[in-house]
Amino acid sequence: MSGGDQMPQNSLSGNQKNKRSYPKTVEQIELEQIKAWEDSENERLAEEKRRKEEYAARHKGRTRASVSRLVKAFLWLMAILLTVLVAYFVARAFGKEVKISDSSMEPAISSGDTYLINSLIYHISTPKRGDIIVFRTESDNGSCLHVKRVIGLPGETIQIEDGQVKINGQTYVGDDCPTILNAGLAADPVTLTDNEYFVLGDNRNGSEDSRSASIGNVTEDEITGKIWLRVPSALIFH
Repeated sequence: MSGGDQMPQNSLSGNQKNKRSYPKTVEQIELEQIKAWEDSENERLAEEKRRKEEYAARHKGRTRASVSRLVKAFLWLMAILLTVLVAYFVARAFGKEVKISDSSMEPAISSGDTYLINSLIYHISTPKRGDIIVFRTESDNGSCLHVKRVIGLPGETIQIEDGQVKINGQTYVGDDCPTILNAGLAADPVTLTDNEYFVLGDNRNGSEDSRSASIGNVTEDEITGKIWLRVPSALIFH
């Protein structure tokens, strides 16, 4: 290249001058700091919002689970209550009841209590020792019912000796009642026929039962049923 064609050495000096950086002004620095603070604050608020939403979602889930458990428990209790009420009113409609008029079965049954009678059970089974039965003797009028506990079963021999009940010569170990002061007819051995039962009141010294000639042994056809459920006073309508 000839000397006349050479580019002047200072021909790029103008572009270099244009690219030269200048120190930031105070206003620019403040604006950048403000923007950085705003970005940081926005990130903090977004994170706080996310955490609140997560907490609300967890709390809502726990609340729903608790409500679900409470609803299930309530429905379960209502189903049980409804079943009991239906059973009770069916029993009242188709069954019988007896009001206790004396203290001969205390402490198990108190005077004044009303009980439902299971009048079906002895059509499909026979009385067991310890059952509390309802019966009417041949000498009773139509409204008189007795409530006593079965002690002796058909074919057994019962005797009351030294204040204790003996069955076939063995002391009745299931009897935790007071010592019997009056053996009555059972002072001598009493042998039951194949359809007779020997009954006693739990209040041994305040009961008229199989020891008395007015009641004696109870036959199967005299038994009305078995004591079933006590009727709460609030449900007695007569």
